[in-house]
Amino acid sequence: MDDRRGAPSIAQVSLIGLFVAALVTAQLTASKVLAFDLPVAFPVTGAELVLPGAALAYALTFLASDCYTELYGRRAAQIVVNVAFALNFVVLALVWSTIAAPAAETSVDPDAFATALGASTNVVLGSLLAYLVSQNWDVWLFHRIRDRTGRQKLWLRNLVSTGTSQAIDTVIFVSIAFAIAPAALGVGEVLPLEVLAALAVGQYLLKLAIAVLDTPIVYAVVALVRSRESHDAEDSHVV
Repeated sequence: MDDRRGAPSIAQVSLIGLFVAALVTAQLTASKVLAFDLPVAFPVTGAELVLPGAALAYALTFLASDCYTELYGRRAAQIVVNVAFALNFVVLALVWSTIAAPAAETSVDPDAFATALGASTNVVLGSLLAYLVSQNWDVWLFHRIRDRTGRQKLWLRNLVSTGTSQAIDTVIFVSIAFAIAPAALGVGEVLPLEVLAALAVGQYLLKLAIAVLDTPIVYAVVALVRSRESHDAEDSHVV
């Protein structure tokens, strides 16, 4: 009997692992607001690009999900997306249980720890809705385009599905994580409207740039995995 029968492939585990690792990293780093100087001033953002610390990590989740969707289909991708959605609650429970636990004398300042990670509650709440809507939209639109194009024009479905889903994600996430949740829960700071707009634009511009730049990576990953799995399938038929 072949011990590999029914076992997930290295590619499947790697893409799911990348997806979950990037998602958790995004939740824990989003409360830090980053600022980068630009060579020229743009509308809304001005001469400074302001974005949540999670922007890069979260953009990687779309790269992983697009590769996974292309390789293993819509249903498999939606299972990954929705299971990872449930794991958001595990992250939230672990963070708050650690905040609530008594600190040793040698610990970092408990108040600073709570301030830094407690704000992740707002991030998680924002990401829950943003993630659920945008990732399912990404998978759905990716396959709608694939139904019309077949295996051709992977670049088109990658760019269109990622570009639109990240616009949806950015608006929902920024408004909840940095305005609605802090006001409702009293945890973290409610950012001014102009800062929220700059955050949304800055985050989306970065995500869009990554979506364009990661298209060759998506092609490379898909081609590599298909080649490897085809080779493994041929080996499995050799007696």
